[in-house]
Amino acid sequence: MSTTASFFVPVQDQIHRVEHLMRSQAEGHNPDLKAALDHLISSGGKRIRPTLTILTGRMLGADEDRLVTLAAAIELLHTATLVHDDLIDGSLLRRGIPTLNSRWSPGATVLTGDFLFARAAKLAADTESVPAISLFATTLGVIVNGEITQLFTSRCRANREEYYQRIYAKTASLFETCTCCAALISPVSAETTTLVRQYGYDIGMAFQIIDDVFDFTSDQSQLGKPVGSDLRQGLITLPTLFFLENHPDDEDAQEILAGDCLHYDEQVSRLVEKIRSSEAIDLAMAEANRFVDHALEKLQQLPECPERDHLEQLTIYITRRNS
Repeated sequence: MSTTASFFVPVQDQIHRVEHLMRSQAEGHNPDLKAALDHLISSGGKRIRPTLTILTGRMLGADEDRLVTLAAAIELLHTATLVHDDLIDGSLLRRGIPTLNSRWSPGATVLTGDFLFARAAKLAADTESVPAISLFATTLGVIVNGEITQLFTSRCRANREEYYQRIYAKTASLFETCTCCAALISPVSAETTTLVRQYGYDIGMAFQIIDDVFDFTSDQSQLGKPVGSDLRQGLITLPTLFFLENHPDDEDAQEILAGDCLHYDEQVSRLVEKIRSSEAIDLAMAEANRFVDHALEKLQQLPECPERDHLEQLTIYITRRNS
């Protein structure tokens, strides 16, 4: 493991407990649900969200058992959203592994995602924190509302404010929930809870912006989908927004700025290449780094401890990861 990701090391035992607790949610249920959950958990993932939850809770003095339960609830919620996202997007691979919907019918895939949502809610309830349960439920609503908005009203819209709202709903809201819920089950003040909630928001926004950069800068073998796939689906992300703002006279940019989708593959491929070779990528990276800087400023206001150091490493890792 590289030093860049050394913050994973001190929480490995807790992450194993999180994964065991996640797997146990299918016990006593249909064996196909157990097989699906085993497949999803074994498919990998860096476990950023439970790591963030555990480090934040440790820093703030949370009970470890409740913290592991909370982290499992959050990761199971995240897993459920991926099941539905892959079905909606028609994705056949995730991290190079076949998705659930590539193996099962749409109906079975939807029901499996529903089951995971239900079990995630049960785990959240097991924390016995009404404020944490309330925030957990609110976040699920934010995520689903964001997906519905993306499906029906976000296509081919070049609007910076709408973009930030979309990535908050898609990603940052759950990062915010990781840190805030960890605080809600800890013996800390409302001011500290607000501070770590803002920290979670900042790193969540940075995380999604970096993902949107990778959509242009990675190759298809890394992504498991075509380069520029968001743009191909009519989703205007930050690299595209910067290109449109800086090159309003470009013929392809003009079409999008007029509110039209690009209808031909050659048009989209041409624009993807122009964005890849433009200053838009660096500008988007700089924006992600601004969110990271804000997050680090929040951390500096918290008491110094090993967990805070690990959270600083995690925060910096957000913009330096490879995928």
